[in-house]
Amino acid sequence: MRYQFQSNRGEFSYRPSLFTDAIKILVSVNFGIFLLQSLSGAERMFFELFGLVPKLIWSAFMIWQPVTYLFFHGGIWHVLINMFVLWMFGSELERLWGKQHFLKYYFVTGVGSGIITAIFALHSTTPVVGASGAVFGVLLAYGLTYPNRTVYLYGIIPIKSILFVIGIGVLAFISSFDSTTQISHITHLAGMAIGYVMLKRRWQWKDIWFSIRKKTLEYQLQLEEKKMSRRQELEQDIDRLLDKINRGGFHSLSEDEEQKLYENSKSLSRHKKKD
Repeated sequence: MRYQFQSNRGEFSYRPSLFTDAIKILVSVNFGIFLLQSLSGAERMFFELFGLVPKLIWSAFMIWQPVTYLFFHGGIWHVLINMFVLWMFGSELERLWGKQHFLKYYFVTGVGSGIITAIFALHSTTPVVGASGAVFGVLLAYGLTYPNRTVYLYGIIPIKSILFVIGIGVLAFISSFDSTTQISHITHLAGMAIGYVMLKRRWQWKDIWFSIRKKTLEYQLQLEEKKMSRRQELEQDIDRLLDKINRGGFHSLSEDEEQKLYENSKSLSRHKKKD
Protein backbone atom coordinates (compact mmCIF):
# COMPACT_ATOMS: atom_id res chain seq x y z
CA MET A 1 0.00 0.00 0.00
CA ARG A 2 1.24 3.49 -0.84
CA TYR A 3 1.25 6.13 1.89
CA GLN A 4 1.28 9.91 1.56
CA PHE A 5 3.79 11.62 3.83
CA GLN A 6 3.31 15.33 4.33
CA SER A 7 6.84 16.64 4.73
CA ASN A 8 9.45 17.85 2.28
CA ARG A 9 12.90 16.81 3.36
CA GLY A 10 14.44 20.25 3.23
CA GLU A 11 16.61 21.57 6.02
CA PHE A 12 15.81 24.69 7.99
CA SER A 13 18.13 26.60 10.25
CA TYR A 14 17.18 29.29 12.68
CA ARG A 15 18.23 30.02 16.21
CA PRO A 16 15.60 28.10 18.19
CA SER A 17 14.36 28.99 21.62
CA LEU A 18 13.78 26.55 24.47
CA PHE A 19 10.66 24.38 24.64
CA THR A 20 7.44 26.17 25.50
CA ASP A 21 4.49 24.43 27.15
CA ALA A 22 2.34 23.69 24.09
CA ILE A 23 5.34 22.72 21.95
CA LYS A 24 6.56 20.38 24.67
CA ILE A 25 3.16 18.65 24.82
CA LEU A 26 2.81 18.32 21.05
CA VAL A 27 6.35 17.05 20.50
CA SER A 28 6.08 14.56 23.37
CA VAL A 29 2.73 13.17 22.20
CA ASN A 30 3.87 12.86 18.58
CA PHE A 31 7.11 11.09 19.47
CA GLY A 32 5.28 8.88 21.98
CA ILE A 33 2.72 7.76 19.40
CA PHE A 34 5.45 7.22 16.79
CA LEU A 35 7.32 5.00 19.22
CA LEU A 36 4.19 2.96 19.97
CA GLN A 37 3.27 2.52 16.30
CA SER A 38 6.82 1.47 15.47
CA LEU A 39 7.06 -1.06 18.29
CA SER A 40 3.63 -2.49 17.53
CA GLY A 41 4.60 -3.62 14.04
CA ALA A 42 1.04 -2.80 12.90
CA GLU A 43 1.59 0.56 11.20
CA ARG A 44 -0.65 -0.34 8.28
CA MET A 45 -3.57 -1.01 10.63
CA PHE A 46 -2.91 2.20 12.59
CA PHE A 47 -2.72 4.29 9.40
CA GLU A 48 -5.99 2.90 8.04
CA LEU A 49 -7.74 3.38 11.38
CA PHE A 50 -6.26 6.65 12.61
CA GLY A 51 -4.71 8.17 9.48
CA LEU A 52 -6.76 10.29 7.09
CA VAL A 53 -8.47 7.98 4.60
CA PRO A 54 -11.03 10.15 2.75
CA LYS A 55 -13.18 7.29 1.47
CA LEU A 56 -13.49 5.78 4.96
CA ILE A 57 -14.42 9.14 6.51
CA TRP A 58 -17.43 9.47 4.21
CA SER A 59 -18.42 5.79 3.82
CA ALA A 60 -17.59 4.39 7.27
CA PHE A 61 -18.13 7.64 9.22
CA MET A 62 -14.63 7.59 10.73
CA ILE A 63 -15.07 11.22 11.73
CA TRP A 64 -12.17 11.12 14.20
CA GLN A 65 -9.58 10.80 11.44
CA PRO A 66 -9.18 14.57 10.68
CA VAL A 67 -7.93 14.85 14.28
CA THR A 68 -5.98 11.64 14.82
CA TYR A 69 -4.03 11.77 11.54
CA LEU A 70 -2.05 14.68 13.00
CA PHE A 71 -0.33 12.37 15.51
CA PHE A 72 0.84 9.56 13.19
CA HIS A 73 3.89 9.74 10.94
CA GLY A 74 5.29 7.61 8.15
CA GLY A 75 8.87 7.32 9.33
CA ILE A 76 11.55 8.66 11.63
CA TRP A 77 12.53 11.49 9.28
CA HIS A 78 8.91 12.43 8.82
CA VAL A 79 8.26 12.94 12.53
CA LEU A 80 11.72 14.43 13.20
CA ILE A 81 11.42 17.15 10.55
CA ASN A 82 7.82 18.01 11.44
CA MET A 83 8.60 18.31 15.15
CA PHE A 84 11.87 20.15 14.50
CA VAL A 85 10.13 22.78 12.36
CA LEU A 86 7.25 23.02 14.84
CA TRP A 87 9.72 23.57 17.71
CA MET A 88 11.87 26.03 15.82
CA PHE A 89 9.10 28.28 14.46
CA GLY A 90 6.28 27.58 16.89
CA SER A 91 8.09 28.40 20.14
CA GLU A 92 8.27 32.12 19.47
CA LEU A 93 4.65 32.23 18.31
CA GLU A 94 3.50 30.51 21.51
CA ARG A 95 5.44 33.05 23.59
CA LEU A 96 3.72 35.83 21.67
CA TRP A 97 0.19 34.36 21.62
CA GLY A 98 0.09 32.26 24.75
CA LYS A 99 -0.42 28.50 25.10
CA GLN A 100 -4.22 28.44 24.64
CA HIS A 101 -4.31 30.58 21.50
CA PHE A 102 -1.36 28.71 19.95
CA LEU A 103 -3.00 25.30 20.51
CA LYS A 104 -6.28 26.61 19.07
CA TYR A 105 -4.46 27.85 15.95
CA TYR A 106 -2.51 24.59 15.62
CA PHE A 107 -5.56 22.34 15.78
CA VAL A 108 -7.83 24.53 13.65
CA THR A 109 -5.25 24.58 10.85
CA GLY A 110 -4.42 20.88 11.29
CA VAL A 111 -7.98 19.55 11.53
CA GLY A 112 -9.25 22.03 8.93
CA SER A 113 -6.57 20.99 6.42
CA GLY A 114 -7.52 17.36 7.03
CA ILE A 115 -11.19 18.06 6.28
CA ILE A 116 -10.30 19.96 3.11
CA THR A 117 -8.02 17.10 2.01
CA ALA A 118 -10.87 14.62 2.56
CA ILE A 119 -13.20 16.80 0.46
CA PHE A 120 -10.75 17.13 -2.43
CA ALA A 121 -9.96 13.39 -2.43
CA LEU A 122 -13.40 11.91 -1.76
CA HIS A 123 -12.68 8.43 -3.11
CA SER A 124 -9.04 8.07 -2.09
CA THR A 125 -8.09 5.05 0.02
CA THR A 126 -4.51 6.20 0.57
CA PRO A 127 -3.88 7.17 4.21
CA VAL A 128 -2.54 10.66 4.81
CA VAL A 129 -0.53 10.92 8.03
CA GLY A 130 1.48 13.64 9.74
CA ALA A 131 1.21 17.03 11.38
CA SER A 132 2.32 18.95 8.31
CA GLY A 133 -1.02 20.69 7.73
CA ALA A 134 -0.71 22.33 11.15
CA VAL A 135 3.06 22.83 10.77
CA PHE A 136 2.59 24.66 7.46
CA GLY A 137 -0.01 26.83 9.20
CA VAL A 138 2.61 27.63 11.87
CA LEU A 139 5.18 28.46 9.17
CA LEU A 140 2.73 30.87 7.53
CA ALA A 141 1.98 32.52 10.88
CA TYR A 142 5.68 32.95 11.57
CA GLY A 143 6.31 34.47 8.14
CA LEU A 144 3.44 36.95 8.52
CA THR A 145 4.31 37.80 12.14
CA TYR A 146 8.06 38.14 11.61
CA PRO A 147 8.39 38.85 7.87
CA ASN A 148 11.93 40.29 8.07
CA ARG A 149 13.51 37.51 10.12
CA THR A 150 16.27 35.62 8.33
CA VAL A 151 15.93 31.88 7.70
CA TYR A 152 18.86 29.81 6.41
CA LEU A 153 18.01 27.20 3.80
CA TYR A 154 20.21 24.12 4.21
CA GLY A 155 22.03 26.09 6.90
CA ILE A 156 23.71 28.24 4.22
CA ILE A 157 21.39 30.38 2.09
CA PRO A 158 19.89 33.38 3.97
CA ILE A 159 16.33 34.37 3.05
CA LYS A 160 13.64 36.55 4.60
CA SER A 161 11.04 34.46 6.39
CA ILE A 162 8.13 35.93 4.40
CA LEU A 163 9.86 35.03 1.11
CA PHE A 164 10.56 31.57 2.49
CA VAL A 165 6.87 31.09 3.31
CA ILE A 166 5.79 32.36 -0.12
CA GLY A 167 8.32 30.05 -1.74
CA ILE A 168 7.16 26.87 -0.02
CA GLY A 169 3.56 27.89 -0.69
CA VAL A 170 4.25 28.20 -4.42
CA LEU A 171 6.15 24.90 -4.44
CA ALA A 172 3.29 23.17 -2.65
CA PHE A 173 0.80 24.61 -5.14
CA ILE A 174 2.83 23.49 -8.18
CA SER A 175 3.50 20.08 -6.66
CA SER A 176 -0.21 19.54 -5.95
CA PHE A 177 -0.69 18.89 -9.69
CA ASP A 178 1.69 15.91 -9.55
CA SER A 179 -0.42 12.81 -8.96
CA THR A 180 2.61 10.53 -8.50
CA THR A 181 4.00 12.26 -5.42
CA GLN A 182 3.77 10.65 -1.97
CA ILE A 183 3.43 14.07 -0.33
CA SER A 184 -0.05 15.50 0.33
CA HIS A 185 0.50 19.03 -0.95
CA ILE A 186 -3.23 19.80 -0.74
CA THR A 187 -2.94 19.36 3.02
CA HIS A 188 -0.03 21.81 3.14
CA LEU A 189 -1.87 24.41 1.07
CA ALA A 190 -5.04 23.99 3.12
CA GLY A 191 -3.14 24.51 6.39
CA MET A 192 -1.62 27.72 5.06
CA ALA A 193 -4.94 28.97 3.65
CA ILE A 194 -6.81 28.36 6.91
CA GLY A 195 -4.00 29.99 8.87
CA TYR A 196 -4.12 33.04 6.61
CA VAL A 197 -7.87 33.44 7.14
CA MET A 198 -7.48 33.10 10.92
CA LEU A 199 -4.67 35.65 11.08
CA LYS A 200 -6.16 38.23 8.74
CA ARG A 201 -9.78 38.13 9.83
CA ARG A 202 -8.95 37.79 13.53
CA TRP A 203 -12.32 36.30 14.37
CA GLN A 204 -13.03 36.43 18.08
CA TRP A 205 -16.06 34.85 19.73
CA LYS A 206 -16.46 37.89 21.97
CA ASP A 207 -16.58 40.17 18.93
CA ILE A 208 -19.09 37.89 17.19
CA TRP A 209 -21.29 37.72 20.31
CA PHE A 210 -21.10 41.50 20.75
CA SER A 211 -22.11 41.99 17.11
CA ILE A 212 -25.08 39.61 17.50
CA ARG A 213 -26.22 41.35 20.69
CA LYS A 214 -25.83 44.76 19.04
CA LYS A 215 -27.93 43.74 16.03
CA THR A 216 -30.57 42.21 18.32
CA LEU A 217 -30.86 45.35 20.44
CA GLU A 218 -31.02 47.55 17.33
CA TYR A 219 -33.84 45.38 15.96
CA GLN A 220 -35.72 45.53 19.26
CA LEU A 221 -35.38 49.33 19.33
CA GLN A 222 -36.69 49.57 15.78
CA LEU A 223 -39.72 47.45 16.69
CA GLU A 224 -40.37 49.59 19.75
CA GLU A 225 -40.13 52.78 17.70
CA LYS A 226 -42.59 51.38 15.15
CA LYS A 227 -45.00 50.45 17.94
CA MET A 228 -44.75 53.94 19.46
CA SER A 229 -45.28 55.57 16.07
CA ARG A 230 -48.31 53.37 15.37
CA ARG A 231 -49.77 54.14 18.80
CA GLN A 232 -49.39 57.88 18.21
CA GLU A 233 -51.16 57.57 14.85
CA LEU A 234 -54.06 55.70 16.46
CA GLU A 235 -54.37 58.24 19.28
CA GLN A 236 -54.34 61.16 16.82
CA ASP A 237 -57.05 59.53 14.68
CA ILE A 238 -59.18 58.78 17.75
CA ASP A 239 -58.76 62.33 19.10
CA ARG A 240 -59.76 63.80 15.75
CA LEU A 241 -62.90 61.67 15.59
CA LEU A 242 -63.81 62.40 19.23
CA ASP A 243 -63.44 66.14 18.56
CA LYS A 244 -65.85 65.77 15.66
CA ILE A 245 -68.35 63.97 17.93
CA ASN A 246 -68.07 66.76 20.50
CA ARG A 247 -68.83 69.34 17.86
CA GLY A 248 -71.68 67.63 15.97
CA GLY A 249 -72.65 64.53 17.90
CA PHE A 250 -72.08 60.88 17.13
CA HIS A 251 -74.36 61.00 14.08
CA SER A 252 -71.98 63.46 12.41
CA LEU A 253 -69.59 60.54 11.75
CA SER A 254 -69.80 58.70 8.47
CA GLU A 255 -69.98 54.90 8.43
CA ASP A 256 -66.30 54.70 7.52
CA GLU A 257 -65.39 57.00 10.38
CA GLU A 258 -67.50 54.98 12.84
CA GLN A 259 -65.75 51.79 11.70
CA LYS A 260 -62.36 53.48 11.94
CA LEU A 261 -63.09 54.74 15.46
CA TYR A 262 -64.10 51.26 16.56
CA GLU A 263 -61.06 49.55 15.00
CA ASN A 264 -58.58 52.16 16.25
CA SER A 265 -59.99 52.02 19.78
CA LYS A 266 -59.72 48.23 19.73
CA SER A 267 -56.12 48.33 18.43
CA LEU A 268 -55.08 50.95 20.99
CA SER A 269 -56.61 48.83 23.75
CA ARG A 270 -54.55 45.82 22.63
CA HIS A 271 -51.35 47.87 22.62
CA LYS A 272 -51.99 49.05 26.17
CA LYS A 273 -52.63 45.49 27.40
CA LYS A 274 -49.33 44.30 25.90
CA ASP A 275 -47.46 47.10 27.62
